[in-house]
Amino acid sequence: MGSRSLMCITAITLFAALAVPIRLAAQEQQQQDQNKEHTRYKLVDLGTFGGPASYFPNGFDGFLNNHGTAAGWADTSTPDPYPGFCFNLDCFVSHAFRSQNGVLTDLGVLPGGSSSSAFWISANGLIIGNSQNGQIDPLVAGLPENRAVLWQKGAITDLGTLEGGHESLASAVNSRGQAVGVFLNTVPDPFSFFAPFYPYQARAFLWENGTMQDLGTLGGPDAFAFFVNERGQIAGPSYTNSTRNSATDPCGTNVPTEEPFIWEKGKGMTSLGTLGGTCGLPSALNNRGQVVGLSDLPGDSIFHPFLWTKSRGMRDLGTLGGDTGETNWINDAGDIAGKADLPGTLSPPNHDAVLWRNAEITDLGTLPDDSCSNAYYVNSRGQVVGTSEDRQGCIALVGEHAFLWEDGGPMVDLNTLIPRGSALQLTYAVAINDRGEIAGFGVPPGCSVQNYSICGHAYVLLPCGEGDDGCEGESLAGVTQNIPVASQRSITTTPANPALSDRPATMLGRLRARWGQRYRVPGLGTGPTN
Repeated sequence: MGSRSLMCITAITLFAALAVPIRLAAQEQQQQDQNKEHTRYKLVDLGTFGGPASYFPNGFDGFLNNHGTAAGWADTSTPDPYPGFCFNLDCFVSHAFRSQNGVLTDLGVLPGGSSSSAFWISANGLIIGNSQNGQIDPLVAGLPENRAVLWQKGAITDLGTLEGGHESLASAVNSRGQAVGVFLNTVPDPFSFFAPFYPYQARAFLWENGTMQDLGTLGGPDAFAFFVNERGQIAGPSYTNSTRNSATDPCGTNVPTEEPFIWEKGKGMTSLGTLGGTCGLPSALNNRGQVVGLSDLPGDSIFHPFLWTKSRGMRDLGTLGGDTGETNWINDAGDIAGKADLPGTLSPPNHDAVLWRNAEITDLGTLPDDSCSNAYYVNSRGQVVGTSEDRQGCIALVGEHAFLWEDGGPMVDLNTLIPRGSALQLTYAVAINDRGEIAGFGVPPGCSVQNYSICGHAYVLLPCGEGDDGCEGESLAGVTQNIPVASQRSITTTPANPALSDRPATMLGRLRARWGQRYRVPGLGTGPTN
């Protein structure tokens, strides 16, 4: 055997012998980097009202304000009285809640109604959401009516509907009491955002001072108001015509051109345009009037994230070399959280959490041994939260490990910053306020990460101060520890994207599914998939 061959074999043998310790050393260094100089947190499992699951809103992250107040909903132990149109996937009655320092307050429902949910809380504590009213919609046999509602000073207000409609759904509210969302009228519409389940026009509304206003459209039959900022600017999507496109994209299949809009009092609805395709959707609006979202490129085969400003219009934010990217949130400084595809031939492609600042992209990476990640929120301090998962989780669109990224990174697994023996595995972190308080979803023992939408719990993390109770040892208990295991009911598994479930639809379910058709693909029951 020649000396060159012997040298090659020796080198290969030595490399193989050293590979494991080198890899382990690198992993240990990553773990040390993750645990350096990070705040520890008190975990507050918000529990339930006696049922299996609790929820924060999916698709929109305005449910945690800077006073530490959060809004969501939680299951009771009462079976849903409308089994053909269950309010949640697990078919339990649920009630909207307000959480302050981990203490839940049941916000109740409209008179005669069974279930309710809270979707958004303003800076000064106004909460909007949706409630059943005890009536049956005459347009769909057996469907319970849902109404947009506002909670303030302990009272619930039905925001009503317009044009003879029976359904309305709220999505956001500002400190001035301006609430926005969608109502459905009785005009048949094959392109309705809720078709084919509810084939009637869906129209964007603004409610203020007791009056609901139809905001109109960009020329097509439907529009939806997603966001309202403190200046009263409103953003959402609208059809621009009634002509079918052949594309299948985040806007749907064979639907008219859909573009994001901004609405301003006295100016009406203005299209933000697209990046050349026939589908554009907003994902967030900040108090400076900046809008982020996604848009198809020419040909409608791929989409990119965008930033729209009044001075420069719509700009393509780009990706990490792959085909698509998504924005999830923009703070008032203009920092944007989201994800972007990596180059390669994998299907689906791997993607990393990213932060755009001054239109420049920063790859936040993943947690050790994971393949994908997604950033859902960035606060004014530049702290970013999201989820990270291995390749199987990436394929299944299921997050596994909630993360925090700050001070230039790297990201740290939030499960390492809470007391040992805590009752929840933190799978998603989806909001962080300017006080550093974090909200998200976790799974208790007996609930798999895939089934978080039927047995997962909402949680809040409170930064620890010296000597804080609950910051050492076991975490404090939530509202209840009596967690029915999902397999005890007829539901034994949940699709990773519950929006694709074949379970009967509800108006609220269709609303969540509509949001789920966007970039973030949040599930029907709780929060986002990754």
